[in-house]
Amino acid sequence: MIKSIFYLSCCTALFSSFQPIRETPLEPGSLLPKSDVVCKDVSGKNITLNAAKGANGLLVIFGSNVCPYMIRNQERLRDICTYAVKNNIGTVMVNSNEAHRNDADSYDEMKKYAADQHFSWYYIYDKNSVLANAFDANHTPECYLFDKNSKLTYKGGIDDSPGNMETVKIQHLRNAINEMLAGKTVTTNTSSSLGCNIKRNL
Repeated sequence: MIKSIFYLSCCTALFSSFQPIRETPLEPGSLLPKSDVVCKDVSGKNITLNAAKGANGLLVIFGSNVCPYMIRNQERLRDICTYAVKNNIGTVMVNSNEAHRNDADSYDEMKKYAADQHFSWYYIYDKNSVLANAFDANHTPECYLFDKNSKLTYKGGIDDSPGNMETVKIQHLRNAINEMLAGKTVTTNTSSSLGCNIKRNL
């Protein structure tokens, strides 16, 4: 009996040690976390989220190269990122898939993906999933919109139908951008984000 309890305690401790380190949950109104962490962009340039922020705010999207949900959302991602950039909102896509660095989400594959998708915004390498842990991000794609004061105004999906563009009824992120730019309180500041799990190292 004692041996069984000891074994279960050891297993629990071991399992807990493999869980990603979480910061305080990021809720609307929270300040931009880890804003001065230096990350490498696919251009070869080192940037921080603070440096990437535009005059009207910052859009951070956790993404990857081969996730089926990323592929289904490629057109929508290009459209919303382009829209954000045109409205002076700094835009950064973040790849936190540390467990795939020797595979589909390597830095070289990130560069290829960004070129194929004609990114005109940052696509950064999140070493050790530091940003994903700070944001409590778990899916790709998963979106976070901050205002000009670096306060979170929206988090969640691009729209209400991440699996099928043909059935979209509400464009959550675009609506949040428009309300934020108009100086209004964002009506829907949180939505569910459906996608592939971020592949953290265990």
